[in-house]
Amino acid sequence: MRDPLKFLVVDPLAGVQAFARQLLQGHGFAADRILCCADSDTALAQGLVFKPQFLITDWFAKAPLTGLQLFQRLREVQPALQLSLLSFDVTPERQLEAEAHGAHFLLKKPFTAEQLKAEVSRSLDALARSAPGLHSQVRDVVRSARPTPRAQLPVMPPLPLIKPGDKVHFNGAVHVAQYVVHRSGETVVQLKGQNSFVPLEKLQPA
Repeated sequence: MRDPLKFLVVDPLAGVQAFARQLLQGHGFAADRILCCADSDTALAQGLVFKPQFLITDWFAKAPLTGLQLFQRLREVQPALQLSLLSFDVTPERQLEAEAHGAHFLLKKPFTAEQLKAEVSRSLDALARSAPGLHSQVRDVVRSARPTPRAQLPVMPPLPLIKPGDKVHFNGAVHVAQYVVHRSGETVVQLKGQNSFVPLEKLQPA
């Protein structure tokens, strides 16, 4: 399969990130084609480099960079970017706004694993039908996907809630978190002035 789709999942809930990753891998997409972030600022910084073709994001209504603004910024480097939205507050106005941006769905939180699975499967199938030249590989992946087990959103162990800009304790010193990323089943943080990522469980809020 040439140029397989890249997915960017942006949600403050680690459980949602983990299940979305599991769901996409169940559809046959490789782990390195799926990037998860906890906030829109980190998603923008990572996404401009990662250049996803499919964005699944929380609405982030109160964030400086909303989910729709994130979509618009990423579309500057990936004009064919596909959009799907998640939100605790789904109103007729938001539904219309999501449709105006071409979103495949706006799924109300809290949702079940089966609801998310159904929406993602429907979106991938629609993408395979509507854009065969751009994403011709989707149809084959969807048809050959192994079924995902029936499950609820995974219960994640309690971890300290850290956002970009927060001060944290690490190795006996106080640092500032720059990026928070969920990847390959774990949440990692890049500290300002450091190139490597640190597992979230090794940090404590300052």
